[in-house]
Amino acid sequence: MYDRIFKPEKQSSFFIFGARGTGKTSWLGSHYKSAIFFDLLEAETLFDLRSDHNNLEKRIPPGYRGAVIIDEVQKLPLILDEVHRLIEKNKRLQFVLTGSSARKLKRSGVNLMAGRALVRNFYPLTAEELGSDFNISKALKTGLLPAAYTSENPDSFLKAYVLTYLDVEVRLEGLAKDMMDFTRFLQAASFSQGSLLNVSTVASDCAIERRTVSNYFELLRDILLSYELPVFSKRAKRELIKHRKFYFFDAGVFRILRPRGPLDSESEMSGPAMETLVLQELMAINSYNELGYEISTWHTKNHEEVDFVLYGPKGFFAIEVKSGSRFRESEAHCLELFAGDYPQAHLLYLYGGDRHFSHGKIEVMPLDKFFKNCKKLIAP
Repeated sequence: MYDRIFKPEKQSSFFIFGARGTGKTSWLGSHYKSAIFFDLLEAETLFDLRSDHNNLEKRIPPGYRGAVIIDEVQKLPLILDEVHRLIEKNKRLQFVLTGSSARKLKRSGVNLMAGRALVRNFYPLTAEELGSDFNISKALKTGLLPAAYTSENPDSFLKAYVLTYLDVEVRLEGLAKDMMDFTRFLQAASFSQGSLLNVSTVASDCAIERRTVSNYFELLRDILLSYELPVFSKRAKRELIKHRKFYFFDAGVFRILRPRGPLDSESEMSGPAMETLVLQELMAINSYNELGYEISTWHTKNHEEVDFVLYGPKGFFAIEVKSGSRFRESEAHCLELFAGDYPQAHLLYLYGGDRHFSHGKIEVMPLDKFFKNCKKLIAP
């Protein structure tokens, strides 16, 4: 088991949201060995707490002080009212509430206890956590879910992972009316990885109504399977496209969903997969270290594009990601355009080569060096 860089709150109650399989439960087990634990995936526990919310307090020994963990809290959103009451009643209790979906919490009108508990996010493994075990080529194929990265047969694991997600989070919760349609949608959506999201195009590709496809994308966000990056528009000097940029949350999940055949080249998948790995690292390092960056993309009406823009109190970065082993000046053109509009930005061109050098104002950096030094780079 790898040491995770996610740090617990020392005293405050908090939520941990993260997709299934990212390692939340394992992390809890290693950090809260003596905590009281309620797993809402266990039918008996869920039935007991659903039948009477007061049973939560009854199952906490009198005088107990310490952590109370409720795993997969989205299974019983109304339990949060009781948690809220207990936090107010007993300041010696620290509640740790995990969830792999925010949908039922949002739909139930739950307000996450009016700020009585902090909200934290949990991600797949990072290069920093893997240390010397991190391998870019391997990560591109397996993704960074712990069980996939360490599996002898990652494809089989990832296929089972997707099927389990579809069954537990989608079918059993009644979130999609037609599971065959939803599965077809997932495959069509995989072709949007690393691209501006066009719902109409995806709807046409999978022969499903546009409104339904729009709802499906919302569902992916709610069950924490995707990210949608807004276009960076602060003090914009050019006309920008407003569509968001779409990513499944993990490179391995993206690759297992992407249909492959004789007409599908490896290069068509390696570029989006590499962008996904970079985004995964940026998202996790930004969140775990509370750096406060807004992560977005930049795309003009003339289709000039920069993959990622980080803007926050720690700095301002424009990042272009290329999987190829050679630096190409033509591919750095959009970074130069961005620098013309935002001379304050630190420009990064990440690529698969091994030379680290400057090209004008652009820092050209090998991808393996970026992954080894991401925290130092964005948190100077």
